Amino acid sequence: MTPPESVTLEENTAPAVDPKELINDVLEAYPEKGRKKREKHLNVYQEGKPDCGVKSNIKSLPGSMTTRGCAYAGSKGVVWGPIKDMIHISHGPVGCGYYSWSGRRNYYIGTTGIDTFGTMQFTSDFQERDIVFGGDKKLAKLITELEELFPLNRGISIQSECPIGLIGDDIEAVAKKATKEIDKAVVPVRCEGFRGVSQSLGHHIANDAVRDWIFPRTDKAKKDGTIDVDPTQYDVAIIGDYNIGGDAWSSRILLEEIGLRVVAQWSGDGTINELINTPTVKLNLVHCYRSMNYISRHMEETYGIPWLEYNFFGPTQIAKSLREIAAKFDENIQAKAEEVIVKYQAQTEEVIAKFLPRLQGKTVALMVGGLRPRHVVPAFYDLGMRLIGTGYEFGHNDDYKRTTHYIEDGTLIYDDVSAFEFEEFIKELKPDLVASGIKEKYVFQKMALPFRQMHSWDYSGPYHGYDGFAIFARDMDMALNSPTWGLIGAPWNK
Repeated sequence: MTPPESVTLEENTAPAVDPKELINDVLEAYPEKGRKKREKHLNVYQEGKPDCGVKSNIKSLPGSMTTRGCAYAGSKGVVWGPIKDMIHISHGPVGCGYYSWSGRRNYYIGTTGIDTFGTMQFTSDFQERDIVFGGDKKLAKLITELEELFPLNRGISIQSECPIGLIGDDIEAVAKKATKEIDKAVVPVRCEGFRGVSQSLGHHIANDAVRDWIFPRTDKAKKDGTIDVDPTQYDVAIIGDYNIGGDAWSSRILLEEIGLRVVAQWSGDGTINELINTPTVKLNLVHCYRSMNYISRHMEETYGIPWLEYNFFGPTQIAKSLREIAAKFDENIQAKAEEVIVKYQAQTEEVIAKFLPRLQGKTVALMVGGLRPRHVVPAFYDLGMRLIGTGYEFGHNDDYKRTTHYIEDGTLIYDDVSAFEFEEFIKELKPDLVASGIKEKYVFQKMALPFRQMHSWDYSGPYHGYDGFAIFARDMDMALNSPTWGLIGAPWNK
């Protein structure tokens, strides 16, 4: 998009701000107890340090406006929800199910309501009488009705909302009985929202449910010789890619082009059969480490399957990851990886030649969940942009250790940043682009700051892979170089 000649776009004129002084200034707004707690979550990265120097995965400060979700969101909204041929029951009041309904653009192939159910909402719709008398009978009846209405479903998961844990419903007993009655997997997931400090525990609980309720089917099928995949030496599984805007498809293209066979996708466009078949692969390829490292470690310990974290954001990391993946296989795969890198080189150079002059030197502040606060950074670097701040909604210490491989000295780090803190940081740092979630989007757009929604790609995508990089570059250019920003004017320039 080329702005009209009559419109002059403002260049970034951000003054040199000492990030440590900025942190101290922001913390002054808190009472003493709150300041002591929050100062442990804010820091400035020093090159050579083993991590980012912040505390993480700790309960949010009461009274601060956090962007975190709950354990239910981590299980149903992230891990289980995208499994397309299963029905996922939001067991409890209608609200949680409604707000987790089709929110992340997990693309899938299939006929909705016939053999795929990802964009449908199923809830037990708890009422006051269910809280008093319990919901086990209602849940059992719901499963029977779902089997009658949608006979082509391949299994059911029960995603517990808060009241289920509070009143003590025995969803495991219901699941065991229903499994025998319908002869399909019925998986109880104890992901009540009050568990843990964020959605991160929901990921872990969901992984454990796969381990305890799905993998026994794998073991039985192996023992009986009925597993429906003929293993090859090139079998891999994509783990922790939720196919937002088609990301997993874009990644799968590259993996198949270098000669690998993708047996399973976890869990975007994935199926229950793919989960069952995964313990037959030779390598698990983990994209979102935070949500799926637990099950990957279990498969390594139990089935001897190694795992590798990879990054398909931006050509630099794509090439590096393809070579690391290929190195786990023979020379044939390694040679094909080099061919694929060369194949897309012209396309990559064309994208960079077009957008680098328009984006060179622009600064960006990130605040997202999952893998994005680190994985997406090299894609910005490939376009000549600079990262000045990053942080996780629900990261753990090992996430911040991995982040050090991507960021530069002096980068501002903020863990579980509050709305107040983030706004104050942005006002002082004056980045050219803020890349965060939907809850932050309109706040910063009203500040006349270009913004990209980095949880679900702002209704665009995919961003993974070489094709995704072209879309990513275009979207960053549209956000930054839209003539509308010259018409609004940032408040601090008035």
